[in-house]
Amino acid sequence: MSAHPASGRTVHLSASGEDARILPDELGGFVLEIGGAVQSHVDPAEPTAIRYEYLRRVANVLDGVAPAGAPVRVLHLGAGALTLPRYVQATRPGSAQTAVDLDRELVSFVLAELPMPAGTDLDSVVADARLAAVDLLMDGERFDAVVLDIGTGEDGAEHLRGAAFYGELLGLLTDTGALLVNIGDDDGLRFLAAELGALEAACAEAGVPGPWTLASADMLERLELGNAVLAAGPALRAGAAPGGTPSDADGDAGPLTPAALLARGPHPGAVLDEAESAALARRIGGR
Repeated sequence: MSAHPASGRTVHLSASGEDARILPDELGGFVLEIGGAVQSHVDPAEPTAIRYEYLRRVANVLDGVAPAGAPVRVLHLGAGALTLPRYVQATRPGSAQTAVDLDRELVSFVLAELPMPAGTDLDSVVADARLAAVDLLMDGERFDAVVLDIGTGEDGAEHLRGAAFYGELLGLLTDTGALLVNIGDDDGLRFLAAELGALEAACAEAGVPGPWTLASADMLERLELGNAVLAAGPALRAGAAPGGTPSDADGDAGPLTPAALLARGPHPGAVLDEAESAALARRIGGR
């Protein structure tokens, strides 16, 4: 059992108009429900155990943006139950992290129910993700990783997707940073293809590698609904040196190469490089 028992109380989120609560998960840890739908899973007692496959793929990239254990700066656009900030704190103590969420009550609720470990450097910002990103960009802030994890499907907020927004996020990266975008899509994956094209255009404008696509192999082969992670930025170039090896027993992810990321799972998975991602987008468009 976790050392952080949640109270089971409910809080109303003023921005979304939904109710949120945190409940014990029968398999261990806790789940965050918003509007009755499970949004996040977290286990404060074992923060490196990540239940959702797409978050595990994000974590794999975060493992490779700097040497193992080295502190990094991470911007999280979308807070959830702070699953990734907990992971970064556990694997890279001393990291400086910023979590942005539009719901004023969410982060304070999560922290009250499931506190972060002592010594965590986490700055919580209540704001629209794009406005916050632009403010940080204008202030000259730079991050080793920017994670965009907001429900922005075809019915989501248009200003939180597209080449212009992705270009702003790429501008927030350090010279070895990575942008990670969670894309949830329905059968056919047409939204994924559109966002691949938008991110490809943003990368070309910024002069950085990407996008790569990380997802379930079945999802990409069958073009069926699911979550894919798009990765882009200078970190992909930095990790592309020949002779690298996949992860080792000490937990070092090794270079950010498709082979290294694929080896870290979840399985069966797929990691498509820039050319393969472009080919995927063409295949989807040809249906």
